Amino acid sequence: MENVKVAIWGFGAMGSGIAKVLLGKKGVDIVGVCDIHPARIGKSIYDILGVDQGDREDVFINPQIEKVVHDGNCDICVIATDSFTKKAFPKIKYVVEQKVNVISTAEEMSYPKAQEPELTAEMDRLAKENGVSILGTGINPGLMMDLLAICLSGCMTDVESVTCRRVNSLSPFGPAVMEEQGVGLAVDVFNKGVEDGTLAGHVGFAESVGMIADALGWKVDKFEQQMSPIVTSVDRKSPYGFAKAGDVAGVNMTGQGYVDGKVKIDMYHPQQIEPEMEGTHTGDYIELKGTPEVNMSIRPEVDGGIGTIAMIVNMIPHVINARPGLKTMLDLPVPRAIMGDFRDYIEE
Repeated sequence: MENVKVAIWGFGAMGSGIAKVLLGKKGVDIVGVCDIHPARIGKSIYDILGVDQGDREDVFINPQIEKVVHDGNCDICVIATDSFTKKAFPKIKYVVEQKVNVISTAEEMSYPKAQEPELTAEMDRLAKENGVSILGTGINPGLMMDLLAICLSGCMTDVESVTCRRVNSLSPFGPAVMEEQGVGLAVDVFNKGVEDGTLAGHVGFAESVGMIADALGWKVDKFEQQMSPIVTSVDRKSPYGFAKAGDVAGVNMTGQGYVDGKVKIDMYHPQQIEPEMEGTHTGDYIELKGTPEVNMSIRPEVDGGIGTIAMIVNMIPHVINARPGLKTMLDLPVPRAIMGDFRDYIEE
């Protein structure tokens, strides 16, 4: 059996991180990379990543996706370029029409029908028409604040409410994330950004709530989310961010899913640079009230960057094996680390 052939669209932090992990795995080849950043075009992925090429064919970054993915030349394409379903859709459509499976890192793609039901139906139609599968996943949404809670509910006879908390550090992330989260802004500027929608905050609460509700058989009457600044009382500096005392060091995201007029799903997600400087310790927490009650605590947090890369890599065989259509993490086997040969996971 030939090695699993993977193409990557987008070679920033996520795309390049996924590539580096894949190059350390057995039974899988990267056969093409598309990226439009001028500093990357035409360069070997091995030179950029600082990885020994060995006896593998060289792969040079190409700005034209038509030269990278075409006519079923690979088994799957990882699209690591967007956060929102509407922006990711044209790329997904192109790849699917080449009869190639897709994994997207776009947060909204983890459960796209929560906010984009029409595009969801269209993607499902396109995937089935072309005999391939589509999945959106990551660490959050995709695992920590949705699928993990759903898995834990499997030992319960009755669930009254679900509460997910993810307390994490923004320090490892780059300039784009600092800007999206409002790190370093004055409080009044931050609040204006929330009002006019220029600050993204965390993307994915609607999707996590939708996934949990559908899995448990709840119908969400109303979804709400809030975004407030985390103001630092001391100067904080990370590799790509700085917030002086009195300014914004991060954002506190909260969200609620209402069922029969009551909050059944509660989300808490404070994220900031250098949280330990003011006594905040990172972690992931899930509380399921019901019979029996379930409480989970992971400290410190599961690393968001590495976790997302791992989820993408580890779901590749399951997407290839899946029946054609748009899938979510509810539809595919439980994610697990792939330490063996990728070819052993592919169904003949």
